Amino acid sequence: MLCVKLFSVFRAVLPVLCLFLAPAPIAAQSARPSWINNPYGNFNRKAYIVAVGIGNSRRAAEMDALRGIASTLELNIRATEQITTLYWEVIENGATNWTQQTNLRSTIESSVRVDNLIGAGVRQHWPDGRGNHYVLAVLNKARSVGLYSSRIEANQDVIRNLTNMPERNSIDGFARYQLAAAIADMNFIYGEALVSLNPDAAWYEVLAGGEYFRQRAGQIARSIPIDINVRSGNAITDARIRGAFAEVLFNEVGFLTGGTNHRYVLDVEVTMHPETRGGSSNFSSRLPSLPQLIIISVGVSARLIDSNTGVVLLPFYLNFDNPRHFDESEAERIAINQTVQRIQNEYGKRLSRLVPRQ
Repeated sequence: MLCVKLFSVFRAVLPVLCLFLAPAPIAAQSARPSWINNPYGNFNRKAYIVAVGIGNSRRAAEMDALRGIASTLELNIRATEQITTLYWEVIENGATNWTQQTNLRSTIESSVRVDNLIGAGVRQHWPDGRGNHYVLAVLNKARSVGLYSSRIEANQDVIRNLTNMPERNSIDGFARYQLAAAIADMNFIYGEALVSLNPDAAWYEVLAGGEYFRQRAGQIARSIPIDINVRSGNAITDARIRGAFAEVLFNEVGFLTGGTNHRYVLDVEVTMHPETRGGSSNFSSRLPSLPQLIIISVGVSARLIDSNTGVVLLPFYLNFDNPRHFDESEAERIAINQTVQRIQNEYGKRLSRLVPRQ
């Protein structure tokens, strides 16, 4: 009888126990929003450009969406990297003494970076719960037309300030025109975006393009003679090193070399220190001793000096050890050849960043 009563009580209590012991319900993931498959559902194609981005984080999805808008506008995002690199090469190496460096840096760094796309913004964000993020980016065409027009006009002011100088035939003038060319290229990108947003905005085409300023920079370079003074302690070595630098200065920039008493002097110091390593005596007198190996430690310091101001421009340093050789004269010959090759390659690359090719 007692068992029957206990069973009846247990049967009555069991539903209540199940309520307390059951696991908490899992929150349902929000439904996939309609804008992912139909981004223009709430936007007029004539007034807006819309793109959906996906990534493993919200930031990655935002960048993907903005790249989609940039692709629609056919913007060349990579142009900013070239312009920013040119800016740092020119400013940090003292090639220009322009005083408005901060303003120029701001102009360049905020140019056409994809995460600073003019007039675009993120409107929606949805994580799907499986590690994927979706973002809806929207660009208001009318607003962007005004912003792009303002940016072009601001860049034109920068170009006018850069090219307004009393003395153009100087390395400072050359560097200014190279920067002006890069910013003019930027304006071309903005102009292309402007026309894609508003076909009636073809006025930007009357602006001088980057090639115009590059041609002027080339003319300035060809009007600047540079002395090259080399000190190595050996006349033949001096001539080889002087020729290597002269070739690079002309081929990469267009600077003429030769003569004396010019404003700009490339002051070069070359050191070559031989060291003996290895070699040993054999225990048996019947075997010859092992010869010593010669290593030449090479050092090159090249400073382009403005004799009017004493300012050092584009300093260049080179240090290396040549491969070991048994004969000292042969080791020196190899060291000189390697020095010439490395000047042509490494100094050439240094100057080529100052004068980017289209």
